[in-house]
Order: sequence, then C-alpha cells, then structure tokens
Amino acid sequence: MAVYATLQDLIDRFGNDAVLVASDRDRDGQMDTDVVDKALLDADAEIDTYVGQQYKLPLPKVPRILTKLAVDIAFHVLSPEADTATEHRRSRYDNAIALLRRIAKGEVSLGIQEQSPVSIKPQITSRTRRWGRDRRLT
Repeated sequence: MAVYATLQDLIDRFGNDAVLVASDRDRDGQMDTDVVDKALLDADAEIDTYVGQQYKLPLPKVPRILTKLAVDIAFHVLSPEADTATEHRRSRYDNAIALLRRIAKGEVSLGIQEQSPVSIKPQITSRTRRWGRDRRLT
C-alpha cells in the first residue's frame, strides 16, 4: 500500500492547531500521532479501493491529487462529531469520494504515463448442455 499523505501534509493543509484539536483524544493538549497515523492509513486504504480499479498498485509515483484527497479523507476521519466545522469537512470528504469514484470508472486520469490501466475482464466457459427441452439424458 502506498503512503499518499503524511502528518506534515495534514499540518500544511489545515494547520497545526486544527490537527492538534482533531487528534487530541485524551485532551492532554498533545497531538496523538497514533490517531493521526491510523486516520492516514484508513485514507490510504480507502483510496486504494478506488484507484486499484484502474491502476496497478502500488503506484510508481503518488500524484499530488491523491495527497490532497488523502488529507481530506483523513481529516474527516479525525474530526470530532461536535466540531462546528464538521459540515465543511464532510463536504470535502464527499468531494474526495466523488472524484475517487470517477477515477475508478476511468472518467478521470491520474496522469500516470508509465503504468497502463489494469484490464481484468471476467471470462466464463462451460461444457456443452446435457439437459434441455430438446435433449434427454441418454
């Protein structure tokens, strides 16, 4: 599994104070990096489920858009329910998932030239029919 975003990416996008408030589960005033790491891993796994529909994983290079999506997903996961900015974070999360769905369908490209999309098509084979209206078991 690729690492799409880091703690520093979260801090760069939302600020140290916002990440601290979102991750401080025991209310000791310290950032709980284990909680942040778990949220980032959850975001990576969620992204892989969509990106893996069109691209072979792990990706050779992480596109910047996936870092942005990972940060938005992880921050939504971190956000306490009572937070007043929850609607804004939910909107960012919903937009991230909508874009990931479009990537999974092949409507949007990640711009990765080195790797071709995975084309797995089911193939069904069977024996000739032994039973049917016009046939009897012999």
